[in-house]
Amino acid sequence: MEFQGMVALVTGAGSGIGKASALTLAARGAFVGLLGRTEEELREVLAEIQVAGGDGSVLIADISDTNAMRDALKELWGRKGRLDIVVANAGINGTWAPIDDLTPEEFDETVSVNLRGTYLTLHFAVPRLKQTGAGSIVIVSSINGTRTFTTPGGTAYSATKAAQLAMVQQLAVELGQYNIRINAVCPGAISTNIDDNTTIRDRKTSEVPVHFPKGDIPLTEGHPGEVEDVAEAIAFLVSDRARQISGTPIWIDGGQSLLR
Repeated sequence: MEFQGMVALVTGAGSGIGKASALTLAARGAFVGLLGRTEEELREVLAEIQVAGGDGSVLIADISDTNAMRDALKELWGRKGRLDIVVANAGINGTWAPIDDLTPEEFDETVSVNLRGTYLTLHFAVPRLKQTGAGSIVIVSSINGTRTFTTPGGTAYSATKAAQLAMVQQLAVELGQYNIRINAVCPGAISTNIDDNTTIRDRKTSEVPVHFPKGDIPLTEGHPGEVEDVAEAIAFLVSDRARQISGTPIWIDGGQSLLR
């Protein structure tokens, strides 16, 4: 119960990595603010947490909406009066298309959710962490844009993921004086439903074929990782066990990105 008495915020907590992270933190004692857009999903996660003996609250917000994010953080603070952990996980794949086919509106949508959403999460969460007196943040980035650049048409997505890592490294210096750590996890292929919000168009135009050794994830012979693999890394990074780690990316991909 290493997070007993602590309060965590997890964005995109209704499914995938966000859900696994919320369940893991709650199981270790944290009260978890479950933030997302789909109330039914969030309530199911909360029920699962409570059945296991934990607790949390549902926060309905679009992470790209300034007022909604301000209100969500205000609500969580009003209920618990502290904030210790932030997992900025919510994001979309958006549209993957050749740069001359990718529309400004499609580019803006990916940036709005992935980058503006991350900014708003931190913009409203950091003052609460400062009030608490310490804290730890983990941003869920990706191998795309940080170590691999071979996703056909993935310009907008990769740009936002690279920017998230730049934010981590910039803010590690800025926030260190407040005893706030910030790190990034960069997953590779993970079994989630993020493909549901992915539009792929004209892949062949921008794809450059790469022939991998047998199994393009060396550690697992091509099988994707599980959300729990990412959640465990996040739990470590926000714990006191990682007290000297800040501004650091951790690639969770079974060695996949080293082949690309």
